[in-house]
Amino acid sequence: MNNFIETVKYFLLITAELTVLFIGISALVALLLMYLPQEKIKDWMSSKGIFGNFIGALFGALTPFCACSTIPMTLGFLEMGIPFGAVMSFVIASPLLNPIILAMLLALMGLKTAVTYFIVVFAAAIIFGIILEKTGGEKLVKRVRIKGGNLEVDEIPQAFKDKLKKALLKAWGDFYGILGYLLIGVGIGAVIYGYLPQDLVLRYAGPENPFAIPIAAIIGIPLYIRAETAIPIGLSLMQKGMNVGAVIALIIGGAGMAIPEMSMLAGIFKTKLVAAIVFVIFLTAVIGGYLFNLI
Repeated sequence: MNNFIETVKYFLLITAELTVLFIGISALVALLLMYLPQEKIKDWMSSKGIFGNFIGALFGALTPFCACSTIPMTLGFLEMGIPFGAVMSFVIASPLLNPIILAMLLALMGLKTAVTYFIVVFAAAIIFGIILEKTGGEKLVKRVRIKGGNLEVDEIPQAFKDKLKKALLKAWGDFYGILGYLLIGVGIGAVIYGYLPQDLVLRYAGPENPFAIPIAAIIGIPLYIRAETAIPIGLSLMQKGMNVGAVIALIIGGAGMAIPEMSMLAGIFKTKLVAAIVFVIFLTAVIGGYLFNLI
């Protein structure tokens, strides 16, 4: 009975905390994007060299897009003539880095974890974007065309109160869309917190197992868990003794390789390039996991 009560308390507390975080951060980001000079973003991403990759990764980090938004924008960027490497940096950063993920990491796992996660993934998005361009990845883009790709999907209101209302409505819509995933994640995390034996976690995913990180990354890739689902689960596993590197590898592997996103990417990229992106996410998960444990 004590375990059940603790499990319910954990579920209610984390759900309430993440609800406030998600709606507040989503509204703030939506409001910020209304003021960003979006044509400038396109111009900056078109810059040659590492600066274009930097802007691509930064724009991916700022925009909490789902796969249905990321893919049309990816193709739209390519059709505009934006360098392939900058677009790849956007594709890698978009599912792994956004203000919601960072706010959840900050609230649940602390400032050091959130900052380290951002640095590792942001650097990986830039580096691998450059590598994919230098190795001829652009030749693996299929010649397809779909509608979309514009940064401005809806008309932006003029008055601040109208902008704020629109931002809050968008935040609520986004929250409603991921609510099921969030409740599943918190529910699984609560059960782990209340009932999973600590000795079992330590045996297979504790600090003493050197293979815990690559195994977690491999499990995460086919598992497909959104970051909003993965982070509460990771927090519970970490409290049971799972090393933080393995938790981060699980989050990156699961959140970075969304099955809907990969299937949509296969519609515009050839198999070799999709496989390369999967490998990039796996490497990011493993390298990031080991770096977390060192730090």
